[in-house]
Amino acid sequence: MKIALMDSGIGLLAAAAALRRLRPDADLILSSDPDGLPWGPRTPEDVTARSLGCVRAAMAHRPDALIVACNTASVHALPALRAELEPGVPVIGTVPAIKPAAATGGAVAIWATPATTGSAYQRGLIAEFAGGADVTEVPCPGLADAVQYADDGAIAAAVAAAAALTPQDVRAVVLGCTHYELVAERIRAAVRPDAGAEVALYGSAEAVAAQALRRIGARPSAEADADAEVTGRLTVILSGRESALPPQADRYAEGRALRASDVPVA
Repeated sequence: MKIALMDSGIGLLAAAAALRRLRPDADLILSSDPDGLPWGPRTPEDVTARSLGCVRAAMAHRPDALIVACNTASVHALPALRAELEPGVPVIGTVPAIKPAAATGGAVAIWATPATTGSAYQRGLIAEFAGGADVTEVPCPGLADAVQYADDGAIAAAVAAAAALTPQDVRAVVLGCTHYELVAERIRAAVRPDAGAEVALYGSAEAVAAQALRRIGARPSAEADADAEVTGRLTVILSGRESALPPQADRYAEGRALRASDVPVA
């Protein structure tokens, strides 16, 4: 079993780590575009072209499914990726987890990039999935870049700025960029409602990992846990070049877990 994941940068680590937990035997192909960062300011056409480049590099390894582990690419490039790959290779996009967050019954904040915040795409998701929940859109300028380069000071500043824009009565925060999931606990610590109850965070990594398995007719391994032996291989592609995980991946638990579990190609 081979599953490919693509993203502009290291945001794909969260979904890759989730897949590793669910299926330690699965080969993972991680294709990103560090040469083209950041994608946020790029036009939709440019994002689509960069996404296709990442995906075509991954397709050389003949994966059984593709996870678009990037909110920006899911917004702009998903139709083009599906037109190129499906029905032969299922394509699973990443959508902010607004529906389960709204189901908690309390106020919800959606942390997203400035380009996504207030966009027709996000407003459409809110209208479709939020029901009657009180939703606040929170722009997070600089947070994705800070996470990408593991800049602790910039991460702290961006998280603090977004937390200051998050209403105190919020009970759920939707992580609307895959990079944000890598600093989820820092976000949780920064957002404190008046009642003092812990804020629930809603990312997409676990859901897209499970959906990828469903699309190829696979189930989580019966031995799926933190101590299961990993037999799946890890292939890393950076802007079309086969490489290793970038050094900044080691700053995050998901990156360290993937590197530690890597099975070298014989």
